[in-house]
Amino acid sequence: MKPIRVLVVDDSITMRRLISMRLRADPRIAVVGEAANAAEARVAITTLSPDVLTLDVEMPGQSGLDFLPELMRTRPMPVIMVSSETRKGSAAAIDALSRGAIECVGKPRGGESGNAFADLPALVIAASTADLRKRCRIPTRPTADAARPFQWNNKIVLIGSSTGGVDALETIIAGMPQNCPPVLITQHMPASFLASFAQRMNALYAPNVILAEHNVPMSQGTIQLAPGGDHHLAIMPGPRPRTALIASEKVCGHRPSVDVLFNSARPMAARIVAAILTGMGVDGAQGMLHLRRAGARCLAQDEASSIVWGMPRVAWQNGGAEKLVPLHSIAAELLAATARGALADRTI
Repeated sequence: MKPIRVLVVDDSITMRRLISMRLRADPRIAVVGEAANAAEARVAITTLSPDVLTLDVEMPGQSGLDFLPELMRTRPMPVIMVSSETRKGSAAAIDALSRGAIECVGKPRGGESGNAFADLPALVIAASTADLRKRCRIPTRPTADAARPFQWNNKIVLIGSSTGGVDALETIIAGMPQNCPPVLITQHMPASFLASFAQRMNALYAPNVILAEHNVPMSQGTIQLAPGGDHHLAIMPGPRPRTALIASEKVCGHRPSVDVLFNSARPMAARIVAAILTGMGVDGAQGMLHLRRAGARCLAQDEASSIVWGMPRVAWQNGGAEKLVPLHSIAAELLAATARGALADRTI
């Protein structure tokens, strides 16, 4: 296997060196060049033909955020955005994901350089397998299913996603009505970016989209995202299930972990509809298998619509997922499985 060729673009020489040093430590990756701005990046892309680009969001002159759409038009390639984890920086990174970037990572804060970009090699490897042709055109208005009358049947939706997941989640949330079933989502992403993602989705679409908090009852019309950081998101089963934030080690290399969320719901599996979306690795596949065996309805995003068909592939192959569904149909499938009346006839 040939090493993955990476071009590092950042106006800070310190950041370029930190990123390059971290990537060069992985034998599967070759840093083929560095660029300090968009103009240098254009030349380097032409001469070096990288497989993956790391791109600074906040560069002087043409910012990474402005350069990204141009790149997607002229030379599409997997891009990982590198941003400060300030409120402004994380909002820009989420904007970049909607413009074509595959992943985003945070810059180290003061005194954190020793462990800087620890997850970046894995993200580069995941990004290198991404198929940009599968990026979904996200509707700017609610879909037909989101506009239909919806009567909830008391079932709860759990969703897990990783690389390419922001695109996929936005497509699903756009298809949800204001009174959608309660939804819990675990997306692999740094905590500050998750906060910005929740704010963006809440502003754009009908449901109430928030970061999950500990010991809060789940309610119709509210979609809760795992806040990440030091905590996993889980469910506390009961007549009125509540959210739980669990401070513990990473599971399957992730915190938040999809397996933690899915496994927590096993005691109430008959009330669960679970979906696993695009992403590299195996997180969530074993938890989905346990849920299905306990009586939950379980689906996975199909290969044709997945930017990275890793997590859903494993869930399908191990028997955790009972059906593969294209991304554009997942919202409708989830609504059908959680609805009373005519809509429920469209079962998984």
